Amino acid sequence: MDQVKQFIRVDHAGEVGAAQIYAGQLAVLGRGRHAAALREMQAQEQAHLEEFSALIAARRVRPTVLLPLWRIAGFALGAATAAMGSRAAMACTVAVEETIDAHYAAQEAALDEDEAKLRDTIARFRADELVHRDVALANEAEKAPGYRVLTAVIKAGCRAAIRISEKI
Repeated sequence: MDQVKQFIRVDHAGEVGAAQIYAGQLAVLGRGRHAAALREMQAQEQAHLEEFSALIAARRVRPTVLLPLWRIAGFALGAATAAMGSRAAMACTVAVEETIDAHYAAQEAALDEDEAKLRDTIARFRADELVHRDVALANEAEKAPGYRVLTAVIKAGCRAAIRISEKI
């Protein structure tokens, strides 16, 4: 399979999941003190999703067959961590965004000049993800109960979802 199509497929899936994570968090914390930050991050993820959706169509890339699962899993992860409290929701953001940072960095490095536009898009989205991580850290993510375990589990799940979505 073409590596660029694989990148677009998995990134589209990731942005679907990310948008759903924030939707789940907002369903629980939509009136809390972090609601504005969550809405802003969700809006950026939605913009990323729209851009990858356009690339899916323009480049005729088959989306992962697991999109329905990622929608449900993303919402469930967001809602569950938010139900654990706003710090746990922020810990979820840290875990997801750190995983995506590494993922996008590897993609950036793999793309050459004939894919400069895609590489620049990924670099721009990566910068947004790092801002999300920083917002979450500033909002006491590291004070979440079981922070290290929680983030390790979420990171492992994200890495597994990436590997699966690259293939199917």
